[in-house]
Amino acid sequence: MTDTKDRKRRARLGIFVVLIGLVLLAIALTAIHKKTWAIPPEAKAMKNPLAPSDANITLATRVYSDQCANCHGDAGKGDGSDAMMYDPAPSDLTDSAKMSKVTDGEIYYQITEGRKPMPSYRKRLTEEQRWQLVLLVRSFAGQPAAPPATKQPDVPGKKPPDSSGKPK
Repeated sequence: MTDTKDRKRRARLGIFVVLIGLVLLAIALTAIHKKTWAIPPEAKAMKNPLAPSDANITLATRVYSDQCANCHGDAGKGDGSDAMMYDPAPSDLTDSAKMSKVTDGEIYYQITEGRKPMPSYRKRLTEEQRWQLVLLVRSFAGQPAAPPATKQPDVPGKKPPDSSGKPK
């Protein structure tokens, strides 16, 4: 009789230990998924070379509908048909408070590199398509896009302009 009770007690203890282990594993996995994006400073500083235009937004809308809307939703609210399958959930691109804190370079980096469950679009989309998506994402949050990056030609013997635009 005592052997049977000891076996049952050990079995219950084993099940309890396994359940505690599973709970701890779930907590650890949740913590891993809640990590913020690790974006290099040089990526954050990147400027969109494209100007906002109807043509760029139209092209980006086609790509977005094909590649992004299933998760992020047609209007960018993170409510696409596949959104419930993922943890972390797709970002709400209409959240203007959140979107005002990220640079165009950060958005571009996230699209390019991806992070589970979001895939990388480095090889799926051209550089221009990814920058067009940045313009579209900005429009979801009702934010104007930053002016396009312009490369100043280097003129020998001339110092670059200061922040006011005047030569030093």
